[in-house]
Amino acid sequence: MGRRRWAGGWLLVLALLLAGCDGGAAPFDPTPTFAPPSTRRPLPTLAPDAPTPLVSPSPLPPTIPPPTPEVQPTPLPSATRPPGGGPAPTLPGQGVELPRDIGFDGGWWAVLFSPGPSGNAANGQYIFDKLVGYIDAAQTSIHIAAFETNLTPVAAALARAHARGVDVRWITDDEHGIDADGEAGRGQFALLEEAGVPLRDDLRGALMHNKFIIFDGHIVWTGSMNLTTNDVYRNNNNVVVIESPEVAAIYEAEFAEMWGGRFGPRSPAQTGQDVLDRNGRPFVIRFAPEDEPLDALVQLAGLAEHSIRFMAFSFTHDELGAALRERAAAGVDVRGIFETFGSETIYSELTPLVCAGIDARQDGNAGMLHHKVIVIDETVVVTGSLNFSNNAADSNDENVLILADAGIAGLYLEEFERRWAEARPFLPAEADC
Repeated sequence: MGRRRWAGGWLLVLALLLAGCDGGAAPFDPTPTFAPPSTRRPLPTLAPDAPTPLVSPSPLPPTIPPPTPEVQPTPLPSATRPPGGGPAPTLPGQGVELPRDIGFDGGWWAVLFSPGPSGNAANGQYIFDKLVGYIDAAQTSIHIAAFETNLTPVAAALARAHARGVDVRWITDDEHGIDADGEAGRGQFALLEEAGVPLRDDLRGALMHNKFIIFDGHIVWTGSMNLTTNDVYRNNNNVVVIESPEVAAIYEAEFAEMWGGRFGPRSPAQTGQDVLDRNGRPFVIRFAPEDEPLDALVQLAGLAEHSIRFMAFSFTHDELGAALRERAAAGVDVRGIFETFGSETIYSELTPLVCAGIDARQDGNAGMLHHKVIVIDETVVVTGSLNFSNNAADSNDENVLILADAGIAGLYLEEFERRWAEARPFLPAEADC
């Protein structure tokens, strides 16, 4: 199959979905189509190229309360939907209906959004408690590939898990993980090492930029959120949690490659990375650089017929920018939000897009808009750790998850509208077109 297998397989399925030729598939059934095996432990009911630019740490939040065993956060109360939010999308799973600015916590999956300074700090606490809850509930293994951390309670929870016999292992970036551990506010890797948790880093100039965790070989936590105070409470991020042994096996294979020292271009391209969710819709999983995921995103963008929405921490990839301009010229409604930091450099796609008549804005978050999200035709969602840049595509270790469902896409579109409402228009006059 090789590195160009995107021309077939699930890309064809996604193409059919985007083209409206999926045979009139029914909306996402809120009930799983099969029951998980009785031997599988259910999800606990508990309730984020270049690194993040160095900014002065915010005092937010004042404190992070230490976790307690068997965390059982109460579902947060209902919140008023944003103006113009429309009806709630049909969603899978028998889960917790959260305030719409948090996301949706299903019985076997979740999509969660960190609040940013304009949001409710309880959102970040919900995500934090959920993460610690998964750690405290783990029975056999916790495998982490995460760029950086400064969350001492998370490190403490992992040390507890290791002490009770759970196989806890962490792969991180050298410069921003292990080497940064002596900085003020850090020391979490030293805590883990003292507890006996095995640690490895990539020992190379490019980044180990993933943000994924695999619990017990069947739960995957991924998205754009670094395990840091800023990313949980201050920056705009998204987290996807999936209970699926098939999805977990794909991430475990990538984890094993990196644990064995195969980072970046030395990591072999995988096969069999396309699986069905419980409703028969495709999950497509790709890793950078070996699977060339940005090439796939260029192809997917070229399939758009109605709309493209994106939220980008870093967007400097010329081919993806050209694909968006081509679709806009063909009449597709393209809108996007850039993280302000770095968006006006000569490398950024902000000016070329605006000069092509595309409505693009700079984010209104005093912290960072850290999303790496594209939504195509209100149906297909692209998310993960991958910034839209050549470094991310060619050098860094990254992961991309592509989901084809209107319900999940609706959650991301709501997040887009929240960020759009606080973003600042970037006008052609400013772009010096």
